[in-house]
Amino acid sequence: MSELEIKLQRIQALLSKHQAEALLLNRVSSFAWATCGAASYINTASTGGVGSLLITPAGRYLITDNIEAPRFEKEEQLAAQGWEFRVAVWHEANPALADLTRGLKLAADGPYPGAIDVSGDMARLRMNLLSEEGERYRRVSQLCAEAMNAAIRAVRPGMTEYAIAALLDRETFARGVQPIVNLIATDDRIFNFRHPLPTGQQLEKYAMLVLCGRQSGLVTSITRLVHFGRLPDDLRRKMVAVASVDAAFIAATRPGRALSEVFRRATDAYAMTGFANEWHLHHQGGPAGYEPREYVATPASPEIVVAGQAYAWNPSITGTKSEDTILVGPDSNEVLTNIPDWPMLIVEAEGQNIPRPAILEVS
Repeated sequence: MSELEIKLQRIQALLSKHQAEALLLNRVSSFAWATCGAASYINTASTGGVGSLLITPAGRYLITDNIEAPRFEKEEQLAAQGWEFRVAVWHEANPALADLTRGLKLAADGPYPGAIDVSGDMARLRMNLLSEEGERYRRVSQLCAEAMNAAIRAVRPGMTEYAIAALLDRETFARGVQPIVNLIATDDRIFNFRHPLPTGQQLEKYAMLVLCGRQSGLVTSITRLVHFGRLPDDLRRKMVAVASVDAAFIAATRPGRALSEVFRRATDAYAMTGFANEWHLHHQGGPAGYEPREYVATPASPEIVVAGQAYAWNPSITGTKSEDTILVGPDSNEVLTNIPDWPMLIVEAEGQNIPRPAILEVS
């Protein structure tokens, strides 16, 4: 079966599970998943899009207005994909949803009046990637890695965080990828904030660049750090420690293992490196897909790792961080955001030597 046919089959299984008859997809991420990569956003910060998908026993529909319909048809090719358009003029309410769901038990990918909220189930559908999605994930991840490498190697002391963010933004967009998260910290701000929005602070010696890039709906995550001049011994020790934790996450994320066990092995690594409590200061990441994290893993997460899933773990120890996006394979994990010429640390985890990124040192 095609990618679309498999997804429609999974939607029917979801409806059967909840004894519902129709499914409404409003989220940008769900829209992209169900259409095999189409974009329903205009405001890139919004969760909901300018088009909704409705699947009922009678058919499958795209509900939108006359502003958006031409792009959905001509550029996103959704009519050719088999979605029936229900279009209203932009200044009038669209009656299609009410008309098409009258008398039906409705489920939705988020809170919606009268509907069953199946947002958790949808996150799990989105994170179980098909082979076609895996190939698209490789492509967007390599483009993000290239963008990160180009941007961070152009960073210089004296630049503001805004200027560094502009570098990263430009390199990402130039490769056809949308930077939906662009976090920059320099010097003391790296030690003070886990989610540093860029500011006018000027770089002296140390910078952290964080990118989540989106293409065809799929989102990949990568962090890299650069230091100008000799790296202080304390910072070097912390980077080795956080790399060890990241390696523990990657080695443990294997098919059949519960995320709670993956999490436990990583927190054990935090303790073994001498930073037992650091994981309390920031979430550690989790399964990725059509959201930067489809959900954030915790010590109590019961879900089982499955081949074909992507994960973006992001352990941090105050002043350092390690983050790449990986794809779980049946035999091994693939680091999708690898930068070939980046300096690496080789750390051991579960009997494996796992390369993790070091801090780039510029003399």
